[in-house]
Amino acid sequence: MAMHSRRDFLKTGAAGLVCGSALLGNNSLFAQTLGLPPGLQLYSVRKELPSDYAGTLKQVGALGYRQVEAAGYFNHTSEEVNKAMRDAGLDLVSAHYPYGQFQANLDEIIEFNKKVGVQYLICASPGFKNPARVKNMKPHDWANAFTMEDWRWNAEQFNQFGKKVHAAGLKFGYHNHTMAFKKQANGEVPYIELLKLTDPSLVTMEMDCGWVVVGGGNPVELLEHYPTRISMLHIKDFKFNGQPMSVSNPPQSAELGRGSIDYRPIFKAAAKTGHIKHAFVEQEQYVDMPTMQALKVDAEYMMKYHA
Repeated sequence: MAMHSRRDFLKTGAAGLVCGSALLGNNSLFAQTLGLPPGLQLYSVRKELPSDYAGTLKQVGALGYRQVEAAGYFNHTSEEVNKAMRDAGLDLVSAHYPYGQFQANLDEIIEFNKKVGVQYLICASPGFKNPARVKNMKPHDWANAFTMEDWRWNAEQFNQFGKKVHAAGLKFGYHNHTMAFKKQANGEVPYIELLKLTDPSLVTMEMDCGWVVVGGGNPVELLEHYPTRISMLHIKDFKFNGQPMSVSNPPQSAELGRGSIDYRPIFKAAAKTGHIKHAFVEQEQYVDMPTMQALKVDAEYMMKYHA
């Protein structure tokens, strides 16, 4: 596909992946499935974990989730984390950290996560080459402040982090938000630039399908053009209302199958790559029902359409 066509696709591709909930009764697109254990990004229960870490994990396991991805350990020791995961029947596969924590504490992060059996360390948000430039900016404005210079610098940092993480026997990856799909003045898409500049042997991609769509990209397009670069998925849904969307103005979260994103073609494209190792549900908000009830809906969706 010509580059201009790919850029146009990334700009308008969300349209082809929305409004699919009404079609979920048709299983024809699921001839190929990922066949992976249901996973949950624990950011989904960030409000529950601090007050009842072990109990919350047991509830997650009881819903049918088998793999989890950490988003903080809430001051628990590695021994406490291991016991809580074991008691809940959960496999801790991956852990998220923002760029700043990797920069400041990479050795400690590696040491702790090796103790709890993590396989992947994921940068959940990028950094700025010159932090002073955004010092007086409100956090929700940061997403619009990234330049291509910042993104290219992040690619260099990811390669360096990846080299050290790889040497320790783990894998390093990057998790996207919407700003990675904000086209620059020259038409460049930051996410594509990251794919070009990061070393495939050192940096893998955890593609957040929901944020790709909100950002104007197309997960199917990315899976087809970069089948070996993406090894993990985040699965989330939103209710689109036709209003402009961004990381600072996201649409309302929804349970899987009750929102606007049609995951059938995404799962089919992911299965075709043969490189997707893990898929984690992540729900940003809870509007229509309590947390565990919503996560049960998500788990049932994954087991029905993705197992």
